[in-house]
This record gives sequence, structure tokens and C-alpha cells, in this order.
Amino acid sequence: MQTTRRKFLQSSSAALVATFVPRHVLGGAGHVAPSDRVNIALVGAGGQGLSNLRRLFREADARVVAVADPCKHYSLENFYYGGVSGRLPVKQEIEKHYQQQDPGFQCRDYIDFREMLEHEAGLDAVLCATPDHLHAYVSIRAMRAGKHVYCEKPLTHNMWEAWEIVRVAEETGVATQMGNQGHARDGIRQTCEWIWDGAIGTVREVHAWVPSGRWNPKLVGRPTPDMPVPDGLNWDLWLGPREPRPFHTAYAPVSWRDFWAFGSGTLGDFGCHDLDAAKWALDLGTPTSVEAYPAGPMDEEITPHGEICYFEFPARGDQPPVRVTWYDGGLKPSLPTELIGETPLSGRGVLFVGDEGVMLCGGAGGDPKLLPETRDKEYVRPEQTLPRTQGHHRDWLDACKGGASAGSNFAYGARLTELVLLGNLALRTGKKIRWNEEQLSAEGVPEAEPMIHGTYRDGWGIG
Repeated sequence: MQTTRRKFLQSSSAALVATFVPRHVLGGAGHVAPSDRVNIALVGAGGQGLSNLRRLFREADARVVAVADPCKHYSLENFYYGGVSGRLPVKQEIEKHYQQQDPGFQCRDYIDFREMLEHEAGLDAVLCATPDHLHAYVSIRAMRAGKHVYCEKPLTHNMWEAWEIVRVAEETGVATQMGNQGHARDGIRQTCEWIWDGAIGTVREVHAWVPSGRWNPKLVGRPTPDMPVPDGLNWDLWLGPREPRPFHTAYAPVSWRDFWAFGSGTLGDFGCHDLDAAKWALDLGTPTSVEAYPAGPMDEEITPHGEICYFEFPARGDQPPVRVTWYDGGLKPSLPTELIGETPLSGRGVLFVGDEGVMLCGGAGGDPKLLPETRDKEYVRPEQTLPRTQGHHRDWLDACKGGASAGSNFAYGARLTELVLLGNLALRTGKKIRWNEEQLSAEGVPEAEPMIHGTYRDGWGIG
């Protein structure tokens, strides 16, 4: 129904423009006709939801008309986001922004996003910025309701969800995008073009690292003592598919990433960003094996302070096997011996090691640079072969309006998500993972099964 409606609006709008005068003449400079807008609901009004919202404000044809979050108000002063968020502060910011051009604009707010889907008949799309454990549930409900979906990374909380979400996306035909913003940057495209041009020869190693670690550095295991649920928070709804547990400020806001029940640790937080360049440039599929080692304490409840993770990939066509190594929590690789003293490694980055040289890239799709410096200066850059974009959210909005699929659509995003979840599987089990993608199983590691397929509270299944 959504696809039919969109096509009707596009064809009828084109006819009107051809018959009468351009809309910008009728509505003034910067005017976007209602029929050209993508009406979006924000599900998850925390720090990342607010970041996405402010990015959407830059797009004239995006209109955020509703917000859903089980929490009325979050203070983010203790986190890098700063300020406040939550359902009501975000609603106020939305109204303040759009009322500058439309004084009568009102944003609807909901505690439960399911109620929002029932009542918002004119909704075109949903942006999901909830904690990881709700990504699949929210996205699948929205897609089955005929809405286009943008979902933050990692796409899902377990491997089964990743491929279920891809199946539903294909079934419904809606436009999708996973939130790894670096995929739209020029830097990641230059990295691919240089690798394909043979700038460093055949690549056999890649290293990616971020400095981030735990939000709760002093905590060991599940937090205690139990705390009262803050006013304005529907804690049961926040838990969603997870079994009931007492509230604690170690969980919310933001720091839920430290807990396996809700988040995916630092690898889940950053891996989809910083493994993207390697996946794209080297055409990486499923690894043959994954091993991971924690730095600092961890258990069945809480993620470690840091980790090293080794992904072994098979040969692809005329490309040889390649090892990709992930580091976080302050760990990082060493430069090849001949380059020591050349360029210090930054706190975050990606290092490609080839037979004929080394390429150093910024994190999250950052710009590439050849080492040593003399090689970078001498290298003749290849012509562009990959199209540039106008931005990650723009990419998705164009897909919502009938354009080409977004670059990090759910089929692509699921591959990146699979990598970070396999790393976590190796970390949590302490075993070398040999992944059987067809059967969604870790060979010889039966204890991994609940982590692969997840567990769900009654009424919260997504099958």
C-alpha cells in the first residue's frame, strides 16, 4: 500500500508541475509540498535518537511528526551527548524547529511505539534508535506496517534476528538503512578505489581499533543494589523482550551497552563503522573462524573493558585469505617495523597492510593515507569509480521516495552486524567460532545457541 501510494503521489505531482507552475514558486524559497515530504516517526529519544533527529532537520523534505519512547526525560550530562533527551524534550525540540516555518505544527508523542503505529495513518517511515535488544522488534513491526525503516547499528542483537530482518525487508519491499554514517563518506570510497587500484598491492592484513571501553568501568557483574524506577519511565516497556529485572542507573541512559542483555559492547557499538572499509574494499563475506580475547573482567552479564578479536577470511576469487584484527578499550596494533617513527597511530583508525605498502585510514570511513609519507606524495590517485552521496540520511530519504536502495540497506548492514556478533560470540563462549551460516550454528559450540537465536519474553517474539 505504501509503495502504491508513493508512486501515485510521484506521478500525480509530476503531472501537476507539468500543467501548472513549480512548487517553489507557489510556496516560496525552500518550500517543500506536503506530497513530497517523508513523514517520519522517531522511536527511541535518547542521545543517538536526538543526533539522528538533528541530522534530519537539515533535509527539507523530511518531517518528523511523532516520537515514541518509554522515558519522559533523560539527563545526558554525564555522557558525551550532553544536555537532555527523552520523549518530551525531543518533542519540544521537534516542534520548535518546524514551527519556524509552520507555526501550527504539533508533534505527537507516545510511550509505546506500537500504539503510534496504530494511530499515525499518514506515517511513511520510522527511525529506530532504541537500545540494541529492541532493534529487530521495532524494525520488523514497522516494516510489516508498510513503513520505511532506518535502524541504528548494530542492526540486531543476535544472528537469527539479522537474517529475519533481511527477509522481512525483502518481503515488504520498503526502503531500509542501517546507521553506519561513515558508509556515505568520501573517505571510505577513496579507500575502496585505492585498494582496487593496487595502491598497496595485495592486502593480507587489516587492523581496526577504537579507544572506547566500558561506560561502567568499576562495575563487575549485574549492578546492585536495586533502585526505584524513576518517575516518567515505563521500565517494563524499556525491557521489552528481556525478562524482568530491577532498575539501576548503570543500565539507562546510554550505558546499557555494557550489558549482554541489552547491548553488544564496544565491538557492537563501533564495529559496523570501522570494519566497513575492510568489508567493502576486500569483498569480505563470512569468516572461516573467529577468536576473541577479553581485556579486563567480564562475565555472563557484563562486557569486558577491552578486547582483541581475530577474523580469518577465505580467499575470494583472485584475492588471498586475509586476517582482520579488531582492538578496543585502548588496545591498538603496532606499525610495521620499517614504519616505526613515521606516523604515530591515532586513537582510532584502520590499517591495511599490503604486499607493496601500508594504508592508514581514519575511523568510520575516514580519509586514507599511504605510508611512508613519500609514497603518499608520489601516488597518482585513480579516477572516481564509486558515486559520491549527499549524506547517509539523504541516501535513505531518496530510497524512501522511490530512488535506488540506500548504500547501507539492511541486506548490507546484516553482513556487518554478523561480523560484530560473531566476535561477541567468540568472546562470550571463550571458544574459536567456526560459523555455519546456512544452519546458523557455531560448529562444536552448543552453548552458543541461546546467543545465536536469542530468548524472548512472552508477547515479544518477532517470528
